[in-house]
Amino acid sequence: MRVLHAVTLHSPTHAFGGPVRVALNLCRGLAARGHTARLVALGDGFDGPLPTEVEGVPARLYQARSILPLGFSGITSPALLAGATGLVRDADVVHVHLARDLVTLPVALAALRAGKPLVLQTHGMVDPSDRLLAKVLDAVAVRRVLRRSSAVLYLTGHERKGLDAVVGGILEQSVRLVNGVPAQDPRPAPAGPPRILYAARLQARKRPRDFVAAVPEILHRHPDAEFVLAGPDEGERAAVDALIAELGLTERVTRPGPLSAERMLEELRRAHVYVLPSVDEPFPMSVLESLSVGTPAVVTTSNGLARDISEAGAGRVVEDAAGLAPAVLDLLDPAGNDSASVAARKLATEAFSMDAVLDTLLDVYGTAARYTGSQA
Repeated sequence: MRVLHAVTLHSPTHAFGGPVRVALNLCRGLAARGHTARLVALGDGFDGPLPTEVEGVPARLYQARSILPLGFSGITSPALLAGATGLVRDADVVHVHLARDLVTLPVALAALRAGKPLVLQTHGMVDPSDRLLAKVLDAVAVRRVLRRSSAVLYLTGHERKGLDAVVGGILEQSVRLVNGVPAQDPRPAPAGPPRILYAARLQARKRPRDFVAAVPEILHRHPDAEFVLAGPDEGERAAVDALIAELGLTERVTRPGPLSAERMLEELRRAHVYVLPSVDEPFPMSVLESLSVGTPAVVTTSNGLARDISEAGAGRVVEDAAGLAPAVLDLLDPAGNDSASVAARKLATEAFSMDAVLDTLLDVYGTAARYTGSQA
């Protein structure tokens, strides 16, 4: 089977976050099962020519051009727009990681025009919105591709309700597909001073300042603790740096910037605890990666993985920023850290394995192909 995965943007800083990681994991998993999977996206921030593969996945990247000052929604490529029909022509299934943008929407529309099986995965990026641009895109294209797609993949019940609200009805072709994480070797037993990691975009919803604000309380109990705050800037870096300076933590919080996929796993294996204070986070890949190596995670109650982590004992779930430091301190207890580490690996292996995700996805692809064939 030939599968085309379309996502908005790939960059060396991993600016687009989880959807790209999900797409790459799925492409590699499909290839391991004998299928042909490739990626199409915008590319930006590379020195020299755009790469023709990403982490071993064949890729067709188009240079990103900003046409509107609207972040990811305002970037596109004239060459991609002109060539969208050709991109989908050779695919047996077109899998679009859909956002309200001028990359994934044109590819989805091209798949519909070409009569190709279209599978959409929204990662919580398409929800009811009062923004003018969202309303325009919904009216022009979003509702159309959602209604006419062969399948719509969702992560949580909340996401599915949001998608139904966007189209003004029930999407009968909705299928739940959790994010999967490749199997990883377990981290070694934590050694040295406690090391606490945040590795996500520096964006308001991710709450990196809450991570920084929790540092003094942790240092009070563990004065030798080390803190790493990694990730590309999306508007919060100046505020984060200012808070670090205000609290006198310049020598205590390391800021390595964006992490490559390999470096991310290295940092997770070195960490005693991973912290993601974000709110309304659908299904964070960074937390899944943390669990996969056995590093306990601290998340908030609105995180899509909160219930799983709590029930498995794979970390701690907190109501708000005030609970971050106590949760980290609890997990720095050696016995508590050991038991949470075992539970984290077990949860990742049993509930979020790539094998289980791929089994479901290939069933979806087969049904999509039959559905499209019956409409021809």
